[in-house]
Amino acid sequence: MDKPNVIREKSYAFSLLIIKLYWTMQKDLREFVLSKQVLRSGTSIGANVEEALQARSKKDFVAKLSISLQEAHETRYWLRLMCDSVLPLTEEIRLHIRTLLKDIEEIIAILTSIIRSSKSSLDE
Repeated sequence: MDKPNVIREKSYAFSLLIIKLYWTMQKDLREFVLSKQVLRSGTSIGANVEEALQARSKKDFVAKLSISLQEAHETRYWLRLMCDSVLPLTEEIRLHIRTLLKDIEEIIAILTSIIRSSKSSLDE
């Protein structure tokens, strides 16, 4: 069994919440464009973390995690856009998005930290 990995677990849990948001927005609001964008970028974070964990080198590891970080920033953008737009969000959806915004900030911080420490060990 794999040992616990914080970024793997957090990005996977985040993906599940993104999928829930996607389905809720499609079902309740009939909103298909923004929800699809956040689904794509939000689930891509964890997929790239998984790829990074199978990297063939430290350089490849950093490259894959850097893609995860880019996707996390994009996801944050879409979530902010949804929250600040004129979409007729229910209070439940708005709360869900606020929770996701807190989660994505934490994921961004973790990814940034891992990338920085991995890059510094490449320079040694």
